[in-house]
Amino acid sequence: MQETQHINPFQSYWMGGFECTDQLNSSGDRVDFIHVTDHFNRLDQDYKNLHLFGIETVREGIRWSQVEKQPYQYDFSTVKVMMDAGNANNIQQIWDICHFGYPDDLSPLHPHFTKRFAAVCAAFAKFHRAHSPHKTLIVTPINEVSFISWLGGDVGGTSPFAINNGWNVKYALMRAYIQGIYAMKEVDPFVRILTTEPLVNIVTPVSATEEEIKQAAEQHENQFQALDILGGYICPELGGSPELLDLLGFNYYYNNQWVLGLHTFLPWLNEENDPRWSPLSKLLTDAYDRYKRPVLLTETSHPGEDRPLWINFIAQECNKVLSLDIPLFGICLYPIIDRPDWDNLNDWHHSGLWDDDVDTLGTSKRILNKEYAAALLESQQLPEEDQKIFKSAF
Repeated sequence: MQETQHINPFQSYWMGGFECTDQLNSSGDRVDFIHVTDHFNRLDQDYKNLHLFGIETVREGIRWSQVEKQPYQYDFSTVKVMMDAGNANNIQQIWDICHFGYPDDLSPLHPHFTKRFAAVCAAFAKFHRAHSPHKTLIVTPINEVSFISWLGGDVGGTSPFAINNGWNVKYALMRAYIQGIYAMKEVDPFVRILTTEPLVNIVTPVSATEEEIKQAAEQHENQFQALDILGGYICPELGGSPELLDLLGFNYYYNNQWVLGLHTFLPWLNEENDPRWSPLSKLLTDAYDRYKRPVLLTETSHPGEDRPLWINFIAQECNKVLSLDIPLFGICLYPIIDRPDWDNLNDWHHSGLWDDDVDTLGTSKRILNKEYAAALLESQQLPEEDQKIFKSAF
C-alpha cells in the first residue's frame, strides 16, 4: 500500500465539488441537494462546463438515504445515470457514500448503524466494479466526521439531534467508517480512501490565562481525532490502522480560524498581522508532517464578492506547499455551482463558480461569475517545476 499511496490517482489538480448532502436539517426536514441545485437534471451541461477550466475530477455523492429506502435493499439507478454522464464527458468521479445523510430509520447511535453502513459500502463497491471495472474507485466513506459529530451530537443541528454528545457520535461514526472500508476492500482491494476533514486553527483570546492556553491547544488537537482513530493511534478497539490512512483531504473556508470561547473569527487575509493567525500553507504542512500521506484541499470557497480574492489566496498558499515537495494532489472548488443554506433553501450562498439565476418564468440557469472565473484561470498558471508534483498517473 505504501508504494501506491504517493501515486496521484486524479485526472486533474483542480477539481469541482457538487453539493450532495441528503441530511435532515435542523428542522428535521430532508434535503437533497443534487435536486435542490438541479445538478441531476443538468449533469451533462455541468460536466461540459468544467472543461472550460481544465477540471476533470469531481466530488459527488451516492446519497445513502436515497439508495437504501429499505434495509439492505439498494437502488443505484440514479448513481448509474451520474456515472454514465461522467463517462460520456471524461469526468472522474470521487464518491461520498455518506454526506451527512442517513436512511430514515437510522442515526449514528442506532445499534444497526455500523452493520448497515458496512453493507451499503460493500454493495456500492460491487456496483461500481460491475459498472466501471477498469476505473479505480475513490471513496469518501463519511464526509467531515468532525463537523457532523459536532452538528448532530453537540448542538442538535441534524440527526441524532443530540446535545453535548459529540464524542459518542464521532466514535460511532468512526466505527462504521472503519468497517465500511474493510467491507469495500473485500470487494475491491484497490479502492482508494479519501478522507475529508475540516482543517482549523483554534487560538487563545488576547491575554489568555494558562487554562485558556491549555483548552485552545486541546481543542486544536481534537480536529485530528477522526484521523487518529482511522489510523489506530487512538481507540484501537475500533480496528483502525495506519494502512487505512490513504489520501488525506482537508476542507478550509474563510471562517476556519477562530478564538476559543468567543465565537469570533480571525480575518482570513490577516490584514492586521495577528500573530495567532496561521497561514493555510502551514496548516497543510503540519497535517502532512503528522501523517506523511498525500494531502488535498477537498473543499474551499468564499461567498459573495470576495470569491476572486479567495481563490488567488488559496492558489498562492497551495503553491507554497508544492514548493516544499509535499504531495498536494489537488484543490477542489466546493461548491462548484452555488447552493443554498441547508436550513433555509431560499438563502443562496453565492459561493460557486456558477451562480443559479431564476428568471420571471421560474426557469433557472447557470450564470458564470466572470470575476471568479478570471481569477481561477490566473491562479491555474503554476510554474513548470511545481506541476510535476501533482501530474496525474493517468
